[in-house]
Amino acid sequence: MPKHGKKYLEAAKKVEANKFYSIAEAMKLVKETSYANFDASVEVSYNLSVDPKQADQQIRGSLVLPNGTGKSQKVVVFAEGPQAEAAKAAGADEVGSDELVEKVQKGYLDFDVVVATPMMMAKVGRLGRILGPKGLMPNPKTGTVTMDIEKAIKNVKAGQVEYRVDRQAAIHAAIGKVSFTEEQLTENFDALRDVILRARPAAAKGQYIKSVAVAATFGPGIKLNPLELA
Repeated sequence: MPKHGKKYLEAAKKVEANKFYSIAEAMKLVKETSYANFDASVEVSYNLSVDPKQADQQIRGSLVLPNGTGKSQKVVVFAEGPQAEAAKAAGADEVGSDELVEKVQKGYLDFDVVVATPMMMAKVGRLGRILGPKGLMPNPKTGTVTMDIEKAIKNVKAGQVEYRVDRQAAIHAAIGKVSFTEEQLTENFDALRDVILRARPAAAKGQYIKSVAVAATFGPGIKLNPLELA
């Protein structure tokens, strides 16, 4: 069993382990139980009744949160010609082609999101072993492989988050910072919940959302009633 520090244990005393909290209560409590000495992230975790091994039950996408994420995202773009110029004009932090591929191969990873045009994916594919494990590989489902480079960059800068079901049939995503108001966190929570509900695979059986909890960075989990979220 992992050992928790005094600050965590003090924060955990505020949370009833077997209680389901309402969304409003949870957003209030997640702010109260944050003890980090920085503006901690607020993350929501869903456990779903899907089988990620089945192609028709994989859930992945992205959305722009109503109130953003509270985090400044550094975006690199793989593009050439007019798309490269559009990327620079839209505020990309770095734009390139072969030279950018080589730079990443040499260890450059100081960025949060990668966007690429479809024709660049053959080159970006060479970076799969580097970008893949870090969840940085561009993907059409998340809007990061596109010809509309300007829109993709603006979405990321505006507070776009990606969501993806993992091998344990769980989805983890940040919905803001503890400095956000309870109303802002609730709006972001609702936006993510709605897209997850809409993404329910036809093959999913039984209760779709098995469990859901929110927590601040390092903080205790706060459970919500999954039956009230469907």
